[in-house]
Amino acid sequence: MYTVPDQSGRLIVITGANSGTGKEAARRIAAAGGEVIMAVRTLEKGETARAEILRQIPDARLDVRRIDLADLTSVREFADRLTAEGRPVDVLVNNAGVMAPPTRFETVDGFELQFGSNFLGPLALTNRLLPLLLRSERPRVTWMSSVAAVPGRIHFDDLQFTRSYSPWRAYAQSKLADLLAGLHLGAVSDERGWGLTSTIAHPGFTRTNLQSAGANLGRDKPRRSLFAGKNPFIPSQGVEQGAEPLLFAATYPYAPQGSYYGPNGFGGMTGPTTKVAVPRAARGADLGASLWTVAEALTSTTLPAAAGAETTD
Repeated sequence: MYTVPDQSGRLIVITGANSGTGKEAARRIAAAGGEVIMAVRTLEKGETARAEILRQIPDARLDVRRIDLADLTSVREFADRLTAEGRPVDVLVNNAGVMAPPTRFETVDGFELQFGSNFLGPLALTNRLLPLLLRSERPRVTWMSSVAAVPGRIHFDDLQFTRSYSPWRAYAQSKLADLLAGLHLGAVSDERGWGLTSTIAHPGFTRTNLQSAGANLGRDKPRRSLFAGKNPFIPSQGVEQGAEPLLFAATYPYAPQGSYYGPNGFGGMTGPTTKVAVPRAARGADLGASLWTVAEALTSTTLPAAAGAETTD
């Protein structure tokens, strides 16, 4: 099991920290001395998760705050509060997401739910928090992707799937977008001399509520998903193991720029964490830069031109 190095004195923001890999990452980073802001959509669930962690780690430093990544106003308010406080953010972990709702839903701002929640919201949050991140001595942004990125494609002609919605193609696009964002941010950091490390992770097939939450969205009765819970035909792992790629990406001191971590077992679904190859789908020339430019226009946010500069609307 990966031992998180000492995080004393560091402030880590983790989205989706009330359950699954986000909650496990919060628990283990807090156990290593880090101060964690648990960024969650539902405060009650966040406080429940915080209480559970505190029962195991009484001296854990955990602060539950609300953010809805499907609402850019909520993203701005979350970032504005941190900005007003003025404390440097050492690590931003873009972990939260939704998986494959059966019908097409839209975010508050009119984006397809998965593209908006899994990619546009995290990118807007990243842009808005970059001034605080760049005040840290060792800033890092970590993005949660998925093995679904492998068959993914960025549908520039229909990013919002308005013409023909497919739950899994939309999910694959959003997770490929996260991977591309992580690679592009690292390249920009190197080009501009920011000293910020951008890393990516995927959890393989980890048993969390992500698989059932998306499949049941909008349904009157829960639907059992092929990917929910234990399935004898699909190798899977518990959240303790499944969170390790995210923890490596967020806390491993020697993680290279743009490194991508995931399980090294059968099909990349389970097993100990290793540095994995970027899939062919993410290797297109300037693909990440093009997508980032589109996303900035959609979210009305921009990267700072230099360290210490503020982002703009």
